[in-house]
Amino acid sequence: MSLLAEALREQVCRANLDLVARGLVMGTFGNVSGVDRDAGLFVIKASGVPYGELTAGHMVPISLETGLPLDTRFRPSSDTPTHHEIYRAFSCGGVAHSHSEFATAFAQARTPVACMGTTHADYFRGSVPVTRPMTRDEVESDYERNTGLVIVEAFETLGLSPEDVPAALVANHGPFTWGRDASDAVERAAVLEYLARMECLRRLVAPDAPAPADYLVNKHFNRKHGHDAYYGQKPGPGRS
Repeated sequence: MSLLAEALREQVCRANLDLVARGLVMGTFGNVSGVDRDAGLFVIKASGVPYGELTAGHMVPISLETGLPLDTRFRPSSDTPTHHEIYRAFSCGGVAHSHSEFATAFAQARTPVACMGTTHADYFRGSVPVTRPMTRDEVESDYERNTGLVIVEAFETLGLSPEDVPAALVANHGPFTWGRDASDAVERAAVLEYLARMECLRRLVAPDAPAPADYLVNKHFNRKHGHDAYYGQKPGPGRS
């Protein structure tokens, strides 16, 4: 395995451990992957390995072309085909899957996390969608691959940009998020959990509260993202 792939394994291992540090998983639930498109591979957590034992050596390289492992010492996460379909469809560098409490509750309720204010709009340009329920055939045949396909289908059906809303709730399952790398994908997972918790409280305070105007949502999203973003510091000497 190349030094580049070894570095990616280290990065993805740290991102998986960050899922635990942020309280987004319990047991062996959840997984994070990171991709090197030039090398034609991504790496993902090995299946069922306790987080307390996890090392970079447990990160399994997967062919972007075939979706098959390039190293067979460990069996990759059972969600590997889902990550593969997301990488095939979306221009992202990392994918995270958690079973965090509030975001998973919305997934199990088949309910989008509504964009109700600027905190949400700082990260997601609109509500985080929920997929349609999977059919019996989809579940019983190639389930994990079909999970990825229904995520992609949801964005196509709703006309959403995966760059503007880098997250989805899989109906009756849980959240998937993606970003520029594995660490960024975990950050989005943490933010999504916070927003889901806040949305639960909003529904208790004012279940019929009106959604914010599009111009407010767009303003908050655009000031952090895209060519005209002005939030934070510009890269320069000593900054990155």
